[in-house]
Amino acid sequence: MSLGALAADANRVGLSVRGAFHPNAEDAAPNGTQTLVMIGPDEPQFWNVFTASPEYQDRKAHPLDRWSKRVTHALAAPFGAVALFPYDGPPYAPFLRWAERTGHNWSSPVGLLVHAKAGLFISFRAVLALPDRLDLPTAPQSPCTTCATQPCANACPVGALASNTPYDVPACVAHMRSPEGAACRQGCLVRRSCPVSQTFGRLEAQSAFHMRAFLGE
Repeated sequence: MSLGALAADANRVGLSVRGAFHPNAEDAAPNGTQTLVMIGPDEPQFWNVFTASPEYQDRKAHPLDRWSKRVTHALAAPFGAVALFPYDGPPYAPFLRWAERTGHNWSSPVGLLVHAKAGLFISFRAVLALPDRLDLPTAPQSPCTTCATQPCANACPVGALASNTPYDVPACVAHMRSPEGAACRQGCLVRRSCPVSQTFGRLEAQSAFHMRAFLGE
C-alpha cells in the first residue's frame, strides 16, 4: 500500500489527495489510525464526473454530499480505511486542523486555507483514516510566502473577507443577494483572485453551484 496508489485510485473517480499526516494522540483520529489522508475534488475533471452521477441527476437534496459518501466509501474499502466527512456530526471532525497538520494547507492572509496547487479553491470532500503508516512526501512551501501582491486581501467588494479581520458572513450574504453581487454568485472573488487558484482549473459552473448552496438556494 502506498499514498501514490491511493492517489491514483482517487483520480479515477474525480478526487485527489490534498495532504496526509501521521496523527498523534491529540489529533482525535479514530482508534488505530496510522495515516490520515485529506481528499478533495480533482479539478477540472471532478465537475464532469459529479454532474454525470445519479446523485446529481435525481434532483434530490444534498447531491454532492450523497455522491461523496458513495464514492469515498468505495475508495476507502480496498485500503481498509475509515471514511470521515466534514458535515457528519456533532461532534464534527476537526478538518481544518487536520488540513494544516498535513503541511500542505496553510492559513492565508484572509484566514481561508490555501493549498500549494488548489490555492484558495481548496476544499475537502472526506478524510480517509488508514490503519497503515504510509510514506509521505516532503511538504512544500506555502504559496503565500512568495506572493508579493496578495490580491486576496483586497478582492472582496464589501470587505467581508480581508486581512486580519474576522469573516463578516452577514455582509457577504447581503452583498451576494443584491444586484451588485452577481459576480460573487459565480464564485467568491477572494478565492478567484489568488494566483494559484487561477491555474487550478475550477469551472465557474462548479463555483456557482457552491455559492447557491451557501445561500441556501
